[in-house]
Amino acid sequence: MPKYPILVLQMQRMGDLVLSFPLFLWLERTYPGHPIWVVAEESFFRPLMSVSPRVYYFPWEGVSVLRQKKYELILNLSIRPQAAELAGELQAEAKLGPVAAKGGATHILGNWQLYRASVVENNRHNLFHWADLNALDCVPLSSLAGTRWPKPRTLHKDSNRIGLFLGASEEAKRPAVSFWAGLCSELLKRGLRPVLFGGPMEKGMGQEVARLSKGPVLDMSGKLNLGELIAVGQSLQLFITPDTGPMHLAAWSGLKVLNLSMGNVNPWETGPYQNEHYVLRSTMSCALGCWTCSRDKLYCHTPFTPSRIAVAAKRMIIEDRSGLCKMNMPGLRLSLSTRNRDGVYSLKQLSGSISQAGDLLGRFWQQYFGAVFGLWDAEGACRVWDDFAGRQPDLAAKMAAHLPRLGKEFSRGLARSTSLDDSFWNSCPLILRQFTGFIHLFLQNGGYSRESWIKVLSYYEQLASILSRS
Repeated sequence: MPKYPILVLQMQRMGDLVLSFPLFLWLERTYPGHPIWVVAEESFFRPLMSVSPRVYYFPWEGVSVLRQKKYELILNLSIRPQAAELAGELQAEAKLGPVAAKGGATHILGNWQLYRASVVENNRHNLFHWADLNALDCVPLSSLAGTRWPKPRTLHKDSNRIGLFLGASEEAKRPAVSFWAGLCSELLKRGLRPVLFGGPMEKGMGQEVARLSKGPVLDMSGKLNLGELIAVGQSLQLFITPDTGPMHLAAWSGLKVLNLSMGNVNPWETGPYQNEHYVLRSTMSCALGCWTCSRDKLYCHTPFTPSRIAVAAKRMIIEDRSGLCKMNMPGLRLSLSTRNRDGVYSLKQLSGSISQAGDLLGRFWQQYFGAVFGLWDAEGACRVWDDFAGRQPDLAAKMAAHLPRLGKEFSRGLARSTSLDDSFWNSCPLILRQFTGFIHLFLQNGGYSRESWIKVLSYYEQLASILSRS
């Protein structure tokens, strides 16, 4: 008998679709024999089909075909209301992500899908990557941890072509024309040949960069489709790019990436996913968890100077890892994409200052949520908390001191079946908002039912048992 298909609704941008490619591979292994169907934007999936895992793509215009089937699993990774309505309408053995009840409210199914929704505008201490969060509700952690991604290509030492992708979806995420022109000049000084890439929107930008750089710069911006970009990428030693869809495509295709992580992005969530790609990020305290900048200019761009990037690029090409670790780049942190001891995405720092409090809090919340959702035991969370309390005793005391207030509010909510004030999650200290943001959304998602309140008290007790160790 044919097995029910698995349906994934991924109607976001191109980068989100490429970050779903690992999920498609894991689903194929976890549900052998079940065909995998994917609803996505045709303008994105069509040019990616040659490098995509083996799935069946459907444009939104073809969803009428989907109504004729029953599914083993529906996983909605989209934020569009239409996707939630479709997920609610179709029949399936299991559903995950936003699902709309017929004529009723939309609920998010799955702990990790709910967690991801809770870090919207609340991701300062989130260390879970989107590609992992796509899968953790329906794929065993052992599948993620056991996946071995090929190392990025290193071409013959005489190859000196460097790709620069100029664009990104928002101005805050991409360097200015003057930066790109300066970088081209610095690369040329070091015997490297810059090649400019971009979509149709960057065509004029590429022309201006080539003109200002005053050197032999090849401008391919606006001239290649995605398939051609992949093909040309085979001849590049390195791809320097902001956080954008072509960055994920480059990493997926084996091209070595240097991600200039600027503006309102978090590389822990959307950095290049495969191993041994480079991420350069500002060390400003507001750099992680930024959703929009209200300052008079983008100060996080300032430390990214063309000469620094060119020196780093040269060392990346010749595999001079020790030289990279010794680089002095004030205001910047250079990291390498890898996997932590639990098998999920991680950024291994190579150079730059260490933010002990922020780093440890991120590790703590990652261990805590992994423990309460059953990925691993609480030993890791206890170990990181002990380290944090030893290094940051004042912050640890502040977190512990706030717990009784949360306990009283949760107990009162259970006794009276009341809802929380809209400002609850972000009125708590920043160091606790990873927790309160999830709790607030969890209760809303459960309609403030008695069962939801009881579960919240369980989450609280698990947190309190760890924090009481200090």
